[in-house]
Amino acid sequence: MKTLREVACGQTVTVKKLSGAGPVKRRIMDMGITKGVSIYVRKVAPLGDPIEVTVRGYELSLRKADAEMIEVE
Repeated sequence: MKTLREVACGQTVTVKKLSGAGPVKRRIMDMGITKGVSIYVRKVAPLGDPIEVTVRGYELSLRKADAEMIEVE
C-alpha cells in the first residue's frame, strides 16, 4: 500500500490506515486525518518537505516523516 508521501500533486486519495504510535499518531488524528477521510494533495515543496494538503475543508502542511505514516489508496 502506498503512503501520502508518494502521492503526486493534484491527486485526491482516501486514508486507509494510520501507522505510528503514541503522541505522533494522536497529533495526526487531532489534525482531522482519520480512516476514510479524503485528502487532496495541493502542493509539494521543491525538496519534498513539507506537503500541503486539503483535509475536511481546510489546508494543512505535513512533514515527509508524518506523511509516511498515512497509508492511502
